[in-house]
Amino acid sequence: MTYAEGGRVWGREQYLPGAKVIWAFEGEDCKRGTWEEAEPGLICFSYDDDPADVECWQFFKGGTGLEALSTKGGGGFPLAAIEETDKPLSCPGPDVGV
Repeated sequence: MTYAEGGRVWGREQYLPGAKVIWAFEGEDCKRGTWEEAEPGLICFSYDDDPADVECWQFFKGGTGLEALSTKGGGGFPLAAIEETDKPLSCPGPDVGV
């Protein structure tokens, strides 16, 4: 999945079996972690680099399709899912070959 904010690509993620996920902000290294649906439409993510920092997002159907809004607030716009593909996430960087 590729997500954008205000038309600009924000990041990409790949969901894997066993509630695993890989996330990368645009232009940054990939982070591996897990996800769970805390309640319907509320997905929470925990990444291996800081497992105590759980980030939750409210997913909903918006004007352009699937959108997500951080529960941390901050006044940002919802992220819009702009592309979905079955291709694996490209993760060049320190974890290559791992």
